Amino acid sequence: MPKTLLAAIVKHCDQRLRIAKIGDYAGAVNGLQMENSGVVTRVAAAVDASLATVKLAIAAKADLLIVHHGLFWSPAHPWTGKKFELIKLCVENNLAVYSSHLPLDAHPQLGNNAQLCAALGLKKLQPFFFSHGQNIGLQSRAKISRVELARKLARATGAKPLLIPGGPKICRHIGVVTGGAGAELKAAVDAGVDTFITGEGPHWTFALAEELGVNVFYGGHYATETFGVKALAAELSKKFKVPWVFLHHPTGL
Repeated sequence: MPKTLLAAIVKHCDQRLRIAKIGDYAGAVNGLQMENSGVVTRVAAAVDASLATVKLAIAAKADLLIVHHGLFWSPAHPWTGKKFELIKLCVENNLAVYSSHLPLDAHPQLGNNAQLCAALGLKKLQPFFFSHGQNIGLQSRAKISRVELARKLARATGAKPLLIPGGPKICRHIGVVTGGAGAELKAAVDAGVDTFITGEGPHWTFALAEELGVNVFYGGHYATETFGVKALAAELSKKFKVPWVFLHHPTGL
């Protein structure tokens, strides 16, 4: 059975994703969040670290779980109830957890935004959407109808997007920020886009999009953020010669 050291994988991920240099929310706690015995034979990737995905990882016989949303968004203590069950399962089944939030969004090759732009066929990408000390999104000049862009987004994510058709029928300046960036719609428009693709946003952004004259595509928070963990796990598999699997546990949000 092929295997490699957990420390080698963590070092590669930390350096490749520039974990120490990318700002983020305090609860992200990017990097290794749970150790195992020190050896990895199979990698699992999931969008969220939760009791459900930990159980899926164990069923897949993985000993490293790569996630975008880690274990510590909510208070990590006390270790009781479901929190205790999750930690106990990880320890008893030798499952390490590595999480990368904004570093994985922002990465120019492996990132959610870069991967989604590639799936949409967007070219000549430029940095976009400043957050926590750096640009995390991408923007592109294009000429594509809203209808065709909606089709491409649905094919890329596997989910039908919600469209707020506040802007032109032909999209020429498209900004992409996966996840939950809808509340920052004004900032996206100030950067000059006529079409904004993200995962989700608040109810009031419908009226704001109409007032600002911008198209907004909500492709789903989960659906737009499967790309990065898949790309990272695939790279780890190729570099370290260990198999990997994606754990599909959609939220519908």
